[in-house]
Amino acid sequence: MNRRSWTLFAAMCVIWGIPYLLIRVAVRDIEPITLVFMRTGIGGVLLLPLAFHAGGFRQVAARWKPLLAFTIIEMVVPWTMLGTAEEHLSSSLSGLLLASVPLIALIAVRLAGSHEPIGPRRWTGLMLGLAGVGMLVGLDLSGLDYVALLEILVVAIGYATAPIIMARSLSDIPSIPVVSASLLLAAVITSPFALTRWPSHVAGRGVASVITLGVVCTALAFVLFFALIAEIGPARSTVITYVNPAVAVALGLLLLGEEFTAGMGIGFPLILVGSVLAASAGRPAVPAVELPGAAAVAGAESAAASAELNR
Repeated sequence: MNRRSWTLFAAMCVIWGIPYLLIRVAVRDIEPITLVFMRTGIGGVLLLPLAFHAGGFRQVAARWKPLLAFTIIEMVVPWTMLGTAEEHLSSSLSGLLLASVPLIALIAVRLAGSHEPIGPRRWTGLMLGLAGVGMLVGLDLSGLDYVALLEILVVAIGYATAPIIMARSLSDIPSIPVVSASLLLAAVITSPFALTRWPSHVAGRGVASVITLGVVCTALAFVLFFALIAEIGPARSTVITYVNPAVAVALGLLLLGEEFTAGMGIGFPLILVGSVLAASAGRPAVPAVELPGAAAVAGAESAAASAELNR
């Protein structure tokens, strides 16, 4: 990799590692669904010029049904649930739990009809990853909100399954118009709920978090991610998804004073190794288009086409 590749790689490791921190700060003053409206609206509008430059929305509009399904499963529901969960869970724990997305993706693709066998390496990775999730939660039972944990599970399922829709129905359309249309559609869907829950006051840190989420972690992130894919290919680009949770933990500890627990110390390495093993056989893992930040990864072969978005 050259200097440009390393710069893009490092930028994406950080940019998709910080949303957990920003969401945790923002939901102190802003309801989660209102935050989703703000983030998607900002990101979608900023990408409009690039979307029109790439050909506009005619092809996207012709496939509005899969676009709608993708938007709900990838953005509207997961991002709302993630914000709701982070009202009760630390940003670092949320990021680590979502490191298990490749494991869920492997199961999702099998349920979606993939006939590729799961070999011993993948089974080992799946079992290690599930054990890591068990350690992450089981060793930190005191004080955990179980409703919030279920919400994180919904987020993970959404991140793992939405790229299957992208791969099967939208992967041959230019990437930026798809992403911009999806973000704007998410803003439209959430607007009736968001506008009736508009905050009366938002602290300066909350405003900065919303702006950073929309501008940096959404609009700029997608542009840089597609540039990274063009530089080093989709397979190598997925390595960022194994760094993002570590960034989320570091920022939570340093900036929010969150506690590093025994469950994190034991569970995260198991999840990390398990995810790598589960995604290493067959086709490469593919990041879900979110990406919180995307610590989200679709670790399965039928989602591989969604990484070829910049064709």
